[in-house]
Amino acid sequence: MSDRPITIEVEDLRLAYAGREVLHGISFDIRRNEIFGIIGPAQSGKSSLLRCFNRTIDFEPDARVTGSIRLEGEDVRRVRDVFALRRRIGMVAPLPVGLPLTIYDNVAFAPRSAGLKNRSDLDAIVERCLRQAALWDEVKDRLASLGTALSGGQQQRLTIARALSHQPEVLCLDEFSIAIDPVTTMRIEDVLKELRRDITIVLVTNLVQQARRLADRTMFLWKGEIVELDTTEVIFSDEPRERHTFEYVRGIFG
Repeated sequence: MSDRPITIEVEDLRLAYAGREVLHGISFDIRRNEIFGIIGPAQSGKSSLLRCFNRTIDFEPDARVTGSIRLEGEDVRRVRDVFALRRRIGMVAPLPVGLPLTIYDNVAFAPRSAGLKNRSDLDAIVERCLRQAALWDEVKDRLASLGTALSGGQQQRLTIARALSHQPEVLCLDEFSIAIDPVTTMRIEDVLKELRRDITIVLVTNLVQQARRLADRTMFLWKGEIVELDTTEVIFSDEPRERHTFEYVRGIFG
């Protein structure tokens, strides 16, 4: 793991909303083709951190970001084409956000927006992304149906398929399983294990056992500071470096 190239490098990152700092000068890296878990109690800054990666934090007029986040060596704060950046860093929200379009058009939306018109190419992208999201077999005969008519778990997998249609280098998932059943959660977890071969995955979760099942490395974020970052095996062992880590992963607090 340690010899993998760095995909995202964060240095002295600070984030404040209306002068109230929520991330306090944190530094870490995320390596290529790993699942990087981020755990911590509510209000620790986990979701805000993800929004800094693809600059959706820019939608908050009172947010102020300092420090640097480099994607493959390029400082995202200096990127001029923010839309291209967001294609490189896909995002899946806690609740499924289906566009009021057909299943097919949900997945084809981004490639079409990028100028792709050829139907056979679009067909191939839609099938590939739905297969990657473990949804193809369930919807292949009703691609013209509304995506919003799918079950909650299917809509979440459709959201993943739509994010993959950008062919992102990094896929960020923010509490993806908060509103879906355990069986569907396990199916998506299997999907993520397969996707790791092709992309880097950043997983924010309040389910510490989910991080334990999936993540190569896990970062414990608390009150906007990194308490501990190590291999997941160490974080969940009986001897993490920090006592707070031991107590949090065992449910003593949080």
